[in-house]
Amino acid sequence: MPDSDLYMSTTSVTVQRLSQLEQARTAIMHDGDTHSPLVADWISQSWQRCLAQGMQPHYQVGFDPLSGAHVKRTLDQNHELIQAARPELERLGRAIAGTSFFPLITDAQGVVIDVGAGVDRHDRRVDVIARIGIDLSEQAVGTSAICAALIEQKPVWLHRGEHFFKDTSVYSCAGAPLWNGQGECIGMLDLTAVMTQERPELMHLAALSARSISNAYLLSQAHHLLLRLNWPGRLMGDDNDGLVLLNSDGEVLGANRLAREMLHMVGESTPHASDLFAIPTGLLFDGANRSQTMDVPLWSGLNLQVRSCLQHDCNNPSQPATTGALQQIQLAMINTAVAHAKGNVAQAAKALGISRATLYRKLSRKNSH
Repeated sequence: MPDSDLYMSTTSVTVQRLSQLEQARTAIMHDGDTHSPLVADWISQSWQRCLAQGMQPHYQVGFDPLSGAHVKRTLDQNHELIQAARPELERLGRAIAGTSFFPLITDAQGVVIDVGAGVDRHDRRVDVIARIGIDLSEQAVGTSAICAALIEQKPVWLHRGEHFFKDTSVYSCAGAPLWNGQGECIGMLDLTAVMTQERPELMHLAALSARSISNAYLLSQAHHLLLRLNWPGRLMGDDNDGLVLLNSDGEVLGANRLAREMLHMVGESTPHASDLFAIPTGLLFDGANRSQTMDVPLWSGLNLQVRSCLQHDCNNPSQPATTGALQQIQLAMINTAVAHAKGNVAQAAKALGISRATLYRKLSRKNSH
C-alpha cells in the first residue's frame, strides 16, 4: 500500500474512532446510560465516578502542583523506586525516541515523581503534565491512563476522547502499574503524547518496562538469597523470571508478580520457603554455592526450575556473622525446650511461644544443615 493510501486509511480510522467516542460520551455523560459498547467498562465507570464527584467535561483542568513540602515528602518516600526506575526510563526513551511520546512515573496516588527524556517543553500541553509534583490522579484530572492503571491495576491504553475532560482529550496514554515485593501497587509508568494517532501497541511496551522497574525495585531490597524461578524448558536470566527474596532463615522477604503466580502466593501472610517448595530449605542455599539450575518440586506436584544466588549486604559486612550468631542462640533455645519437654514438640513449641509447625520447620532446617 502506498504511503499516501496508508495515511488516508489511518486518518479515516482515527476520525471514525473519535466519532464513536463522542457517541459514548453523549450516552453516558448526558443521557444517563451506565454503559456503552463503544468504550471499555472501566472507562465508563471512571466517567461516572467523575460525574458523581461533581465534575463536568467542560471544566478547566488546572494541573496544579502540590506544595513544596508535600512534593519533598513524596520524593523522599519514593526515593528507592525513583532510583530503581532510572535505568529503564533511559532504555525506554531510546525505544520511543522516534515518536512524540515521553515516559513519566507516578506514585500510588498519581503524583508525578520522575519524568524521562524526550519532553517537548515548547508545547505547553506537554509541559503542564511533565513536571515532578503534579497531581494526575482521577480526583485532579479525571479519567486518564494514570488513574486507570492505579485503579484497575492492569496495563491500559487511553486515547483522546476517552479522557473525561475536554482539556485532557488531546492526550493519548499507555500505562502500567508498578509493584513491590508484597504484591502491592506502588505507582505506575505512563507513556504520553499530544494529538497523536492510536498506538495501543505501546500498552505492551509499558507493561514490559513496568515489569523491569518492579523487578529492579524488588532486587534493591536487602536479602540473603535470591531465587530465580521459571517453568522447565524456559530460558532463565531476564525479566520473565519469577523472583523470590529470602532471608538467612528461609523466610520470604518479597516476590515479584510472576513468582506469586507460579507459586500461588495469595493473601498478606509472609510464607517460609518450606511452605512453597517441597524440599529442605537448606538445599536452596546449597544451590547458590553450586551455581546450578535445579528442578525443584512444589507441594502441588508441579516442578519449577530454580537458580539460587547469595546476596550479601555490602553496606553491613557484619550482618552475616550476626545472623549466624542469632541462629546459634535460637538452636540452643530450641534444643533446651525440646529436652525439657522430653521430646514433646507441641509442649516445646508452647514453651517457646511459637507454633508447632514453625518448630518443626526449624528442626528440619537444623537437621538439613
